[in-house]
Amino acid sequence: MALFDSGNPTLSEKIFNSSLDGMHDGTMTVRGSINKFGFLLLMVIASASYSWHLFMVGKPDTMMTLMIVGLIGGMITGLIVSFKPTTARYLAPAYALFEGFFLGAISVYINSVFEKKYPGIVTQAVGLTFAVALVMFLLYNFRIIKPTEKFKSVILSAVFGIFLFYLVVIVLSLFHVNVSFMSWNDASPLGIGISIFIVAIAALCLILDFERIETGAAMGAPKHMEWYGAFGLLVTMVWLYLEILKLLSRIASSRN
Repeated sequence: MALFDSGNPTLSEKIFNSSLDGMHDGTMTVRGSINKFGFLLLMVIASASYSWHLFMVGKPDTMMTLMIVGLIGGMITGLIVSFKPTTARYLAPAYALFEGFFLGAISVYINSVFEKKYPGIVTQAVGLTFAVALVMFLLYNFRIIKPTEKFKSVILSAVFGIFLFYLVVIVLSLFHVNVSFMSWNDASPLGIGISIFIVAIAALCLILDFERIETGAAMGAPKHMEWYGAFGLLVTMVWLYLEILKLLSRIASSRN
């Protein structure tokens, strides 16, 4: 089914179809996925708040340790869940905790850097993330934006290109080659333009995620796939938040 040409690689036709071959413990529902996403989001907020607290009470070293643990732990659990969706019910909460540790550390650092020049930058990033997500949901729910085959192909190609570019930048950094317009404090028109483009693509990926969850429920996927759908949606939300925070950081850096 071409319906599953999602911009989010964690939500694909192959994975949903293979899940139908296993034993059912009930049937996946959209409400079930959304409820589980809400639970995962609360776990992200809780662990992020703890990282933030450590910084505020003068324990930045402990916070940095948790940030590294969160980064590595999030990557490992994310990869495992992506390739083995039946583990989502167990590892998706762990992924949420790890991402919270990482996001909390990044957020409190950015907040401290721009505290005088751009107060409330993190609060604005959080607010914008949820506002964008709500807008995307409404656009999908009222079918104002329809995920046609061409739409899916364009978004998938854009996501692949973005992450390929990220990979090239990381490899270049290992050889001490700095790509200035990719730094968080780059306020050039090119850097800000790239950030706006990536935020737009991340936002549009939510449209595809909503459809994948809805279609999975319509196909009668097993109950455990609710955790997998929630996990995939959380992955996109984390990406969107980071890109919005990066965009606001660049805008703040452009202020005199």
